Amino acid sequence: MEKTIKQYDKIITSTRDTFEKKALDYGTTWRILRPQSIIDQLFIKAKRIRSIQITGENKVNESVDGEFAAIYNYSIMALIQLDLKYTDEPDLDVKKALELYDKKSDEIKNLMIAKNHDYGEAWRDMQISSMADFILVKIFRIKQILLNDGKTKISEGIDSNLMDIANYAVFALILLNQKNKL
Repeated sequence: MEKTIKQYDKIITSTRDTFEKKALDYGTTWRILRPQSIIDQLFIKAKRIRSIQITGENKVNESVDGEFAAIYNYSIMALIQLDLKYTDEPDLDVKKALELYDKKSDEIKNLMIAKNHDYGEAWRDMQISSMADFILVKIFRIKQILLNDGKTKISEGIDSNLMDIANYAVFALILLNQKNKL
């Protein structure tokens, strides 16, 4: 587990750095996005990963690694939006956005630690393509929950699905980094 936490933290340091730099470039313009819009952005990223995995072709100069990192960051944005609700104008300064980012990242990491304990790090034996598929399944689940006005009868809610999406993205990045070092 110690190795996983070290790898996990390295990925999060990188995704946070990207989040911060984009916030400095664009501000927190993502605050105007309604839940469906952020979920659609996650869908686009996951769909692109799957397309590249299936076809073996990447015609846009953006890496699969970058898409998994974006999935993590959009998951964080979606979790923040669930708490704060969307606005008509960007209303967070970068410092506050980063505080909220860190809070959500910690929650996601704590979930990973608990699940890793129970599942025995099964993700290490998974295919990266399966992780992309599971992310898509979770996105479709969220879309259905949104159609149900955010309510579920027995299943996990939107936040739990987003946290799982974020963790699958990090796991995929860890495996991709290991693969690239071979």
